[in-house]
Amino acid sequence: MYSVSSKLYDEAAEMICEAADGRGYLSDSFRFRFDDTECNLRLSVILYYTEVDFPEGRHRLLCDAVPVWWEFHTTTPERELLNDFSFSELRKRLQQSCR
Repeated sequence: MYSVSSKLYDEAAEMICEAADGRGYLSDSFRFRFDDTECNLRLSVILYYTEVDFPEGRHRLLCDAVPVWWEFHTTTPERELLNDFSFSELRKRLQQSCR
């Protein structure tokens, strides 16, 4: 079993935030290498934002991410590995990253 690290969640969240670019819906596929593992995240997600006032100005922050569909695959050169990916954990990371 491949254990998904907090660093991998952070990396995936950053890619998603960049691809979403403030849109309310994203359907995309992300292939990336993490250490010695090939990762493939496919997802369709509805993104909800809120406007927040800060001393330096108003910012639009992600307040929730609702999955329509997702799958996450981890592969080494030898084989595909089962993993413990959790969309709930990714949701938390998205709320921290999409600012």
